[in-house]
Amino acid sequence: MENLLYIHIPFCDSKCNYCAFNSYTNLNHLKKDYFNAIKTQFLNDSEKFNITSLETVFVGGGTPSTMPLSFYENLFNLLNPFLKNTKEITIESNPNTSFEWLKEIKNLGINRISFGVQSFNDEKLKFLNRNHSSIQAIKTIENAKKAGFENINIDLIYATALDTYELLQNDLKIINSLPITHISAYSLMIEKGTKWENDYSKRKEDEKLEIWFIEQIKKRFNWYEISNFGNLCLHNLGYWQHKEYLGIGAGAVGFKKWKMENGKWKIFRYYPKRNIKEYIKNPINYKYEYLSNEDLKKEKIFLGLRSIAGFDENILNQNEKEKVNLLINAKKLYKKEKKIYAYDFLLADAITTYII
Repeated sequence: MENLLYIHIPFCDSKCNYCAFNSYTNLNHLKKDYFNAIKTQFLNDSEKFNITSLETVFVGGGTPSTMPLSFYENLFNLLNPFLKNTKEITIESNPNTSFEWLKEIKNLGINRISFGVQSFNDEKLKFLNRNHSSIQAIKTIENAKKAGFENINIDLIYATALDTYELLQNDLKIINSLPITHISAYSLMIEKGTKWENDYSKRKEDEKLEIWFIEQIKKRFNWYEISNFGNLCLHNLGYWQHKEYLGIGAGAVGFKKWKMENGKWKIFRYYPKRNIKEYIKNPINYKYEYLSNEDLKKEKIFLGLRSIAGFDENILNQNEKEKVNLLINAKKLYKKEKKIYAYDFLLADAITTYII
């Protein structure tokens, strides 16, 4: 059975002010033990769920580029039997990674790389507590191309207190000069558990500026999901299409469909331990979240409307179909081959709430 695979690397060199991800700067001494835990979990899950082939792999974090090359050599020795038909392997990286690391990672078979650039403005980078400069980011992106990467993503953050039309336009000017094939652009969120928790002065509430920025990105890059532009990321598209995936590592999430002896299906997400030390002690101790048919329908509508995935109209009841038809007549949605799509991904939340 083909699945997607996500591997979480929770180690970082520094913690950004806005970051709510499961990442740590003071546990680097656990890296070796962490690999052994990942190995245990992957071997357990691949056997338990009868995994023989992986469609895509995504190594995220945290900061995967903080791990030495030997970690990935061991990791791919573990994964290689499952990678014969794999279409895409992505790794996230700091934008100050050495050319040598990029070259060696490429040689392991990774064919897509994602850099957490966030901005090419040095003042904004300091504001976000990023540990790279704009010059380093530019050089690293150019080096990734030299190392052989044809599919290069950068993450951008907008709607910060520092953002202006001029600042964002300058970022776009630099982007257009580089071999970037994909952009993930995220509006700043002030989240619980971050250094900026409850400090909403760090965010700029300017809807016109946000929409303008998205429209500018769309001039060069194809908009295919609310935050994603450019060459399709097959791994992320799989999430929006509700494909099954393994979640390996502390704080990862897996999604599976399990056929029981009575012929019925259980659909669930499973969560390994988030705390690294607890995860290392027992990497196959999961918390489960079971999804009802109604949960699944709502997710399919929401995820379908925020991306090019769309959703099958057959999952709707009669009342919901009538609401969809009203939205089609209002030019908010359109139908193609019995699937429903949104013209504007930014309206996904509101439309889903209206339909269900």
